[in-house]
Amino acid sequence: MEFIKNKNLKEMSWWKAGGHAELFCQPKTVEELKRALIWAKENQKHFSVLGGGTNVLISDKGIKGLVISTSKLNSCSTKKTENSLLITCGAGLLKAQLMKIFKTYKLSPALFLSGLPGDVGGGVVMNAGVNRSFKPSEFSEIVKSFKVMNAESEKTYLKKDIKWSYRESLGWDKSVIYEVEFEWPLIEITDINDEIKKELKKRRASQPLDKASCGSVFKNPYPHFAGEVIEKSGLKGLKQGSAQISEKHANFIINTGNAKTIDIHKLIQIIKKRVFEKFSIHLETEVHYMGVWD
Repeated sequence: MEFIKNKNLKEMSWWKAGGHAELFCQPKTVEELKRALIWAKENQKHFSVLGGGTNVLISDKGIKGLVISTSKLNSCSTKKTENSLLITCGAGLLKAQLMKIFKTYKLSPALFLSGLPGDVGGGVVMNAGVNRSFKPSEFSEIVKSFKVMNAESEKTYLKKDIKWSYRESLGWDKSVIYEVEFEWPLIEITDINDEIKKELKKRRASQPLDKASCGSVFKNPYPHFAGEVIEKSGLKGLKQGSAQISEKHANFIINTGNAKTIDIHKLIQIIKKRVFEKFSIHLETEVHYMGVWD
């Protein structure tokens, strides 16, 4: 496994923005991941985990220490029991690939996974999902267990061990997720392909899926929707450099060319300020900030 100095992370971010990693590695096996974590500890290097790159904002100044990409930990296996389908996969498996497996078996999780960006490890961390009347509609409903590791140990968490909430999972040691097991009853939906096509059509019509973005920037402030209050604050289309609040969906910030991370950050701050002034609502980001920030 190679350790790369000054790795450009721009292309690993869905926003296509951000600086360099001081050190970078991309383990292909669980054993290589373990070695990377041990190396970081022995060399007193802070480590960061970069998954699918969808809900992160990487500083223009880069990330100090070791950045571990889990994108190559993407193996996957399936097993049918009498009543359910079990899927065991690496944390780096894309949600789109997980969707295809459920789709093959005509199972309902394929519906909410359609169009969701990023990998399954990140899906567990943020309890990814959609605001639809689907069943299931978020990761907490399909996860059976997941495995984490640090330099000293490994641990398995069962679904019941975790405190799941809206776009959050708590109650586990925030080390590195490397494997996730999913389970869902073998109850086929005969018209699942048509339903998926309808869902994707809706998303393409309402979200800028053809533009570089991280997906939704803010959590929905119940009982409101983030996109709704941002739009009603008159912010749709606002630009900062090459970053822009999408004209299609106000909870998306898109990179229209060569946006800097600082441009995106400034738009986030403008949105927070304007929405609070107009509605007294504190918007909370789904996006995680990574790297060196003043």
